[in-house]
Amino acid sequence: MSFDVRDIYSLNEPSAKRPRVENQPLSTASADAKDILAALENDESVAEQDEIDENAVKRLFMQLDKKLKKNQELRVKHASEPEKFMDSEIELNTAIQEMNAVATQPSLYHKLVELDFVQTIIQLLAHENTDIVSAVCHLLQELCDFEILNENDEDAAILIDELLKNNIIEHFVTQPLSRLDNNEKDEAEAIHHLFSTVESILDFRPQAAELCIEQGLFVELMNRSTLKSAFDSNKLYASQLLSVVLQTSEAAKAKLVEKKDGIDFLLRALASYKRHDPESPDEVEHMENLFDALCAALLRKENRLVFLKDEGNELMYLMLKEKKSSREGALRVLSYVTAVPDGAENCNHFVEMLGLRVIFPLFMKTPSKSKGKDTTPLEHEEHVCSIIEALLFSCNPENKLRVLRKFTENDCEKIDRAVELFLSYSDKLRRFMNRLKKQGTLDELDEEGIHAERLNNGFYTLSKIALLLAEVCLYGEPACRERATNLFRMKTKNPSIYEHLEPTLKEVLEYLGEEAVSQRERVGRLISELQSLEQKPED
Repeated sequence: MSFDVRDIYSLNEPSAKRPRVENQPLSTASADAKDILAALENDESVAEQDEIDENAVKRLFMQLDKKLKKNQELRVKHASEPEKFMDSEIELNTAIQEMNAVATQPSLYHKLVELDFVQTIIQLLAHENTDIVSAVCHLLQELCDFEILNENDEDAAILIDELLKNNIIEHFVTQPLSRLDNNEKDEAEAIHHLFSTVESILDFRPQAAELCIEQGLFVELMNRSTLKSAFDSNKLYASQLLSVVLQTSEAAKAKLVEKKDGIDFLLRALASYKRHDPESPDEVEHMENLFDALCAALLRKENRLVFLKDEGNELMYLMLKEKKSSREGALRVLSYVTAVPDGAENCNHFVEMLGLRVIFPLFMKTPSKSKGKDTTPLEHEEHVCSIIEALLFSCNPENKLRVLRKFTENDCEKIDRAVELFLSYSDKLRRFMNRLKKQGTLDELDEEGIHAERLNNGFYTLSKIALLLAEVCLYGEPACRERATNLFRMKTKNPSIYEHLEPTLKEVLEYLGEEAVSQRERVGRLISELQSLEQKPED
């Protein structure tokens, strides 16, 4: 049975993209007023000012306010005669464009707030003429430009906080996003400007992500990101913002499955890339945004169970099997849903659905870096090792035994691979630490800082390999342990599995939080049993 995302969120479907066009002319809010369109298309009178001060800001605002009131008055008085408010429409558009000059002087944003500029903006967003609305969206993008906000922190904060205080996010949803037509090139451009403004606000005030949820934008982004519609730049932008909100807000993760199943719609949107690669670099980015959003949502334990119910494992399995560009994203998702310590249900299900058939070939051979793919070979190895280690930790005894048996296949070739990876990452980390020492960086870092650097430069993957090697050597077939011993002897002249793995396992144990009771118990047991095994006299 096929579902549409509107069954969940009851929002309007965005239409297919028209080409983005710069400097759109003002058309008309009335279909029968062709003279307005002609007049506005010929209007190029945008004021240019080299410098602007408080008096100029006040003059520009008063002019805008005056033009707005005049236009409102004429629209009411001549509602059925658009030609009679044509000139006021042009004048209002010009006044809005002239306000762009203030964006060159963010130190004067405080004056805008004093003049109650935000309330005027809110009125303009509700204007009957969508081209006036489009002009306002462009003005907001200029005022909230990413670079302006970050280079003028204190000055910009005055305006941004005033916008948020007056529920600007809600006004975006109830006015432009509900009215503008993505089929119309100038209106699609306005939506793009609006999304750009939201992106800048979220970057400047990350806590605004909560407002996106409270004021309806999160649902709108979800709708626009996952609908079955032609791909366009606004669909890409919506997926990017959706990912940002989910990564920033815990409330968003809960909201995703609060009333309806948003996990299912992310999966359905991603399913289109199961057997077909994205058709452009932008669409590749869109796909990656959807994977990012899904991974962020899966950080919430309850959502992992929803993922299981929605047959997310099955979709990821098929993506791994198909070997399309979605494969690395699927691998990343699986590393999230199986992650220690809350991935037991997904781990057992993955083994029972014969997932070992697809994960171990990826363990045995790391694909080279492919053009157009964001995932690196190192990230690939991190995800694969994380999944296998999680299976060994979380699976029930029967399924764990199935994982352990894989290491005995083909003359223990997977032990060869595990030892190879362990030595490779150990060497990589050693070389990194030597560079830090030569640079004098180690002297500037405390213990936690050093550990953080190590985590980011190979230790995380090394720790996963050490854990899986310890599990297999202790609880797998004796042939696995013998193979590992021989390989370590041959490659390092030191056959001791314990001496190779113990430093890494001890570092893992040291930095596990006190709340990670089961993990601490497991790592401590592995260290102790490896040591006992080493001391045990051979028969």
